[in-house]
Amino acid sequence: MFDLKIFILLTPPLLLALTVHEFSHGLVAYLLGDPTPKLADRLSLNPLKHLDPLGTITLFITQAIGWAKPVPINPNYFKNPWRDMALVSLAGPLSNIILAFIFAFFFHLFGILKINFLNFQVSEPLALMCYLGVKINIGLGVFNLLPIPPLDGSKILVKFLPYSLRASYLKLELFGFFLILFLALTGLLSYIVYPIISFLSDFVFSLTYF
Repeated sequence: MFDLKIFILLTPPLLLALTVHEFSHGLVAYLLGDPTPKLADRLSLNPLKHLDPLGTITLFITQAIGWAKPVPINPNYFKNPWRDMALVSLAGPLSNIILAFIFAFFFHLFGILKINFLNFQVSEPLALMCYLGVKINIGLGVFNLLPIPPLDGSKILVKFLPYSLRASYLKLELFGFFLILFLALTGLLSYIVYPIISFLSDFVFSLTYF
């Protein structure tokens, strides 16, 4: 059932999660010598430059699984392409984990503070928004770390595979979307991802409790 309040509170952390994720990919690639993200105008915190309509809608619905428009990267600019591509890929999920800790901190803070504005307790919806921010960012980070091409996890894992297997593994990207779709439709993706999201969310909340 559609809940307008949840939709409104979910929008800011969701847009932030997707935007920072893609911005982080582009920033690390740029710092490692690739000008492509900057030339493509993707070194930006403007959500409109990063959103993928289908991926955003999916993230709204699932509050865990989603994607944005991939930042264009040219590994030919990297000094160590396999290593640097792994670092670029790790940057997105890592940024979401950092955001999850920030949202968790403010969740606890708003739980303590009693902020009122025109006789309306602002702290409660802000705390709920931060709670959703933790879930969204953990979910986005975990989903993208799955070792299924073209997700970020595959580009990290390939760095540790034997050279003879790397090209063949990355070719699975042609079927990766269909594999993800199959796992989602059969419920296997939720079975795999949601317990991890729940565990990590609880862990983040416990570490930021004060």
